[in-house]
Amino acid sequence: MNDHRTLRAEPLTRAIRAIVAAAGSCEREAELVASNLVEANLRGHDSHGIGMVPRYVDAVAEGGLTVDAHVAITQDGGATLGLDGRHGYGQVIGREAMALGIERARRHGVCVVALAHSHHLGRIGHWAEQCTAEGLVSIHFVNVVARPIVAPFGGRDARFGTNPFCVGVPRPGREPIVLDFATSKIAQGKTRVAHNKGERVAPDTILDHEGNPTTDPRYTVIEPYGALTTFGAHKGSGLALVCELLGGALTGGATAAERVPPARRQVLNGMLTIVVDPQQLGTAEHLAREAEAFIAWYAASPPAEGVDRVLVAGEPERAWKAKRLAEGIPVDTTTWAEIVGAAQKAGLGGDVFERLAAG
Repeated sequence: MNDHRTLRAEPLTRAIRAIVAAAGSCEREAELVASNLVEANLRGHDSHGIGMVPRYVDAVAEGGLTVDAHVAITQDGGATLGLDGRHGYGQVIGREAMALGIERARRHGVCVVALAHSHHLGRIGHWAEQCTAEGLVSIHFVNVVARPIVAPFGGRDARFGTNPFCVGVPRPGREPIVLDFATSKIAQGKTRVAHNKGERVAPDTILDHEGNPTTDPRYTVIEPYGALTTFGAHKGSGLALVCELLGGALTGGATAAERVPPARRQVLNGMLTIVVDPQQLGTAEHLAREAEAFIAWYAASPPAEGVDRVLVAGEPERAWKAKRLAEGIPVDTTTWAEIVGAAQKAGLGGDVFERLAAG
């Protein structure tokens, strides 16, 4: 494993904010992007954290990512909203899309939000948490339009993206349930992190450029490219297909079908979100009562060998955040060098960036 450095969240956020601002974003956008990325690292998802900055800076330079863009309403049916992300930062577009969905769900009891053409939305659990903070349930189907990176079950080459699926369920007075996962066996960003650290991945996770199993993450990072496999064999592959159709086609966005390749660093997400207000449904108290009873029953299962206790969705991320707030966020030296390079590309001196990150 490569060496790493450990950084505190607050100065790291300031440093990342400075890069995003240097790349052309206004102060508010730079803050939203930086805080979202650092939050992903705090939650233990380095794949969706500050390691994305080099890709973002390149995407801005290439024209695949539009700075200071805001979500546009393309269809308004009251309880249905068609939105266009206009290739803007997903950290801004996702927030604005969920704010609209939350307001409509409050008004109508439910809102179906069809978001197309957003740049990378980051950790989808962030948007579920925005909804659960308002006492709302949300379900998210997401597709990814970039270089295909995942093979369908039974296939030997990449045909689609990591296509996340996410559900958020509020728990009054308690932390919410947030189920958030890629339909690939691991997220693409996790292979980038493993490659930068000089680590292998678990067997049956990656296929090489000839479609053969490998544990070398290079085949998802540098040419010749291979493919990730889906989780749960045909089940994950089927859910990925549904995410592609709902997140890509139903929203009015693009799918990963063979077409002119996107810009080298462009990554577009489509997201179909269903936001439900349990109060308006008349089941809020019932949901709260039954949820607590079932979660207690679920978590009381005797732990398997090597397991301390049964966890519920969202708990590992909260544990990571507590640990990293106390001890700092580790960043491997390869990823750090890439981020320093991105700062220089954006016009922010590497020495200035280093001083900001060091606090």
